[in-house]
Amino acid sequence: MAQYDKLLINGRWVAGDNGTSPVINPATEAEFATAPEASVAQAEEAAAAAAEAFPAWSRTPMAQRTALLAKVAERLPQIADELIPTLVAETGATLQVATGMQIPVGTERFTYYSQVRDADLVESLPPFTTRATALAGSTLINTVIHRAPVGVVACISPYNFPLVNMAGKIAPALAAGNTVVMKAPVQDPLAVIELARICDEVGFPPGVVNVVTAAAPGPGIVLTTSPDVAMISFTGSTGVGQAIYAAGAPTMKRMLLELGGKGACIVFDDANLDAAIGGLVSTWAFHSGQICTAPTRAIIHRSVYDQVISRLAATAAHLKVGPPMEATTVVGPVISAAQRARIEGFVAEARADGGNVVVDGTRPDGPGLDVGFYAGPTLVADCRADMRVMREEVFGPVLAAAVFDTEDEAITLANDCQFGLYNYVYSANTARAMAVARQLRSGQIGINTVARHPETPFGGFKMSGVGRDGGLYGLHCYTELQNMVWPG
Repeated sequence: MAQYDKLLINGRWVAGDNGTSPVINPATEAEFATAPEASVAQAEEAAAAAAEAFPAWSRTPMAQRTALLAKVAERLPQIADELIPTLVAETGATLQVATGMQIPVGTERFTYYSQVRDADLVESLPPFTTRATALAGSTLINTVIHRAPVGVVACISPYNFPLVNMAGKIAPALAAGNTVVMKAPVQDPLAVIELARICDEVGFPPGVVNVVTAAAPGPGIVLTTSPDVAMISFTGSTGVGQAIYAAGAPTMKRMLLELGGKGACIVFDDANLDAAIGGLVSTWAFHSGQICTAPTRAIIHRSVYDQVISRLAATAAHLKVGPPMEATTVVGPVISAAQRARIEGFVAEARADGGNVVVDGTRPDGPGLDVGFYAGPTLVADCRADMRVMREEVFGPVLAAAVFDTEDEAITLANDCQFGLYNYVYSANTARAMAVARQLRSGQIGINTVARHPETPFGGFKMSGVGRDGGLYGLHCYTELQNMVWPG
């Protein structure tokens, strides 16, 4: 049983004041490791250490800051073989997802932000001739707009992709000159602790990178209310995001909140059905649907509706549900018993509300599935817009389908939701697809693809969050605009 029993606070590795808490393997339901349980006082100490380290770190030349990020990017692949089994055991991610997503993409994010430059934080505007006023005479005014670091950033990552998500937070924050306190997810904190260890080993100064973990809520609450913390970068549920937003308001914390999603996937009559079905299947096949960008609402034109439903059902039967360390497994467990029960509740309610459960993957049978928090591919057809399975984020391998007749009806169905993170449009008529995409209240729209561009601004409309990250947008979101003017 692995032991991760230390927190990194102000350059020192210390035991949690409140002992340790268990880390459960979703595939076995057994405790396989323990994690340190920080106290409220330790969270306060981490925030204070980051605040103390901020002035010197923010004055450190960017080339020196980014050189340390490059060292992290170099180190991560070197420990992949030992870290991947830990990632699989704590997250329940399949071997394919862990090897193809967690460490490679985390490495890419550190590499990207190791290459940013001072020029990426500076903008010049043309000179401006002012008119004479009671305040000052007429003169030529020059200006430079500088993006200054915010200060201490509390980075709170979700359980689905703890390492990748945390890399996407701390790499741009540190490059911009901020200091950070990482709050690892309760369910699977081990890879984040290991990331802190790498940051310590490559030479980040004391207090610049800190990590706290806790199953109890107190330490997390401290980070959202502490006057030492200037910004919260959080990825997770909308409910928790709302609480963080409210908690940070008295101290005017800057917010980057990437929250829930309920992706609508509009499939027109002229769509390439192979591509559309392939995209929809990602709701089942990619990390058991535990991803906020998944196309979980299939909005299908009546002329192809039956064909798409039947093909989806046939595909579901071929997606192997099983232990995540087996190379042929496509759908692994969800994170916890509570999440499995939530998924089952959505499916039962959809059936009771008149939904046609074409494929019921709850409590799947098969070798190796007698233990573990497994939920297989589930397809609920003939849904109405008012059904909860069409309106709320399930965060599991559940696909809800509804039919439409007209373009306006499809747009209305897609927008009839509190979320607006990622939607999709499939049509051979790309001009129509683009026109429809512009009417969707969503931060991202995939047109005939579920692929993403890593440098686009990522974030949501409505209850899907506040702010944008990704690429240079991710660098800029950890800064404050500061302009300096002078006559000349």
